[in-house]
Amino acid sequence: MVGSTGRCVFCGIVKKEIPAEIVYEDEFVVAFRDANPAAPVHILVVPREHIPTLNDIPLGNPVLSHIGSAVTRIAEDFGVAQSGYRFFINVNRGGGQVIFHLHAHLVSRTGTGEKIAKGD
Repeated sequence: MVGSTGRCVFCGIVKKEIPAEIVYEDEFVVAFRDANPAAPVHILVVPREHIPTLNDIPLGNPVLSHIGSAVTRIAEDFGVAQSGYRFFINVNRGGGQVIFHLHAHLVSRTGTGEKIAKGD
């Protein structure tokens, strides 16, 4: 999704031009609470680099490794690592992707339901 300025919403959050509740960041990724959560813990993890979809990751780019490492750390920080959580990426409109900046969802098992099945 592109904001009213014509720019990527997630790029705006990464650059801190658009407010979000950031819960983790490092040199590769930024993680923040989903604005419309499907569960008590619903965090989005986005690469700082704008990559539209999973299909657009350049060969050899370690972005998924960085996302995965961030997710495991965030799951520990939010107390869901042991109780369980979902970690997924929607790809393209048919796969439920709404914002075309690669992002992973970390969603606690409590409260999940219909919204998860429908996508972002």
